[in-house]
Amino acid sequence: MSAPATTTSRLDALLITGALLGANAASYVLTIAAARALAPAVFGELSALLALVVIGVVPAMSLQTVAALRVTSLGPRPLFGLGLSVSAGMTVLTLALVPVLTSLLHLDGPWPVVWLALSLAPLTVLGLLHGLLQGTQRFGALALLVSLEGLGKVGGGVTGLWLSPSSTSVLAGTAIGSFLVVLAGWTLCGRPRPARPLGGSEVLHASQAMLALVLLVNLDLVLARHQLADLAGGYAVGAVVTKIAYWLPQAVGVLVLPRMACPDERRRTLPKALAVCAGLDAFVIAGCALFGPLGVSLIGGAKYHGEMIPLWQFALVGSCLALVQLLLFSRIASGDRRSTFAVWIAVGAEIVLITQWLNGSVGQVVTGALLATAGLVVTGAVIEARSRH
Repeated sequence: MSAPATTTSRLDALLITGALLGANAASYVLTIAAARALAPAVFGELSALLALVVIGVVPAMSLQTVAALRVTSLGPRPLFGLGLSVSAGMTVLTLALVPVLTSLLHLDGPWPVVWLALSLAPLTVLGLLHGLLQGTQRFGALALLVSLEGLGKVGGGVTGLWLSPSSTSVLAGTAIGSFLVVLAGWTLCGRPRPARPLGGSEVLHASQAMLALVLLVNLDLVLARHQLADLAGGYAVGAVVTKIAYWLPQAVGVLVLPRMACPDERRRTLPKALAVCAGLDAFVIAGCALFGPLGVSLIGGAKYHGEMIPLWQFALVGSCLALVQLLLFSRIASGDRRSTFAVWIAVGAEIVLITQWLNGSVGQVVTGALLATAGLVVTGAVIEARSRH
């Protein structure tokens, strides 16, 4: 690779990493602001609704993946038409579930769920727009859009919180801010007009894979809450490190995913990408192994001082999840569904391990999560190796 190309790649990586870190930091700002401004019961209500948003944006993640892989072959217009169709479908589906979700979450009225549905509409389109920029390797524009999305969603949510301390106002602000970001993103993508949708079956496959991955990333924390009761707070401290290790190499996946559309390029790129991810997370794992007690105090505060929280294991879980994501991208690009099945099997294995055997301490629960995710990495690597022959 020439020096200018190498410099450009490094700049792209820095821009994407900075944008992703900024967007994630902005989300934490909204959470902290809501925790301080809302009554505990209302904050719990908002947290439950935001958890539904995490599930609701799975189609957006799938659209981004498919668009990044197929924009050069299908063109932006059919994919934009697909994005609008999926967005409309998600909105209608969520609106139809308003009575059920209102009752399930014990809400005082339907409006929080209505605004949740309206926020999923622009967030789904944004996933498609991300993919269009990613697939055409316009990483500077993608970094700008990711930054604008963080500002729009969080700025809108904080504005709604300032106007009225309620979950309805926060979600309304998020929806309005996200709609404005969609307009900016559409402009960055060249204002494509929708055409007859193409790629629907690929989005369905990718949605199954992404949903399984989202569940695996968040499952151990839910199981720890159920199994450990009063010790779940300590597990939550360790889970922060899992998220750090998972998100740290995210820019690698963003940069290499478009190249996976070509089989030869995929075979060359994937081993290097896996090595880079593992190398980045090795620093996190080593730091946690050497300075674990200090990390616990920095994350959780003095009240967790002295607790046996094996941060290095949490870091290793996050690193495995980052590797799983790259392996999954490769199989989605090739149309291979075996890795999707493997992720669902890992979800089931983690549930069984933690609920039946490894549930007596924070260390045991994270060991269960580590066994499931490490086993999935090995399985994914075997599937990838066999596909090359």
